[in-house]
Amino acid sequence: MFDPLSLKYDASGLIPAIAQDAGTGEVLMMAWMNADSVARTLESGRVTYWSRSRQSFWVKGESSGHVQKLVELRVDCDRDCLLVLVDQEGPACHTNRRSCFYTAVRDGAETVIMEPIA
Repeated sequence: MFDPLSLKYDASGLIPAIAQDAGTGEVLMMAWMNADSVARTLESGRVTYWSRSRQSFWVKGESSGHVQKLVELRVDCDRDCLLVLVDQEGPACHTNRRSCFYTAVRDGAETVIMEPIA
């Protein structure tokens, strides 16, 4: 049985988690998890992060309806980063874009490469 305490957390008890669309491979967002949010995610199938600003659990889509359903949780080779493969309903970013990574640096300038979903 997987033990969330076997992961390597930072001094604040957090581990970075990268959310990726399980179907398309698109990187959607990065957020933080603690051992309890990892356990909650695995138990419920709903991706649960730790909000550093609110100091509370954050179930993705709880208020927006843009739910992330867990498909698979992957642990990197150093056990200090997670890849969360998800089934994403609606946009992942709070700016109403599919991905939080909507700005590219091209020829030394920032360029918006993804518009909000209408």
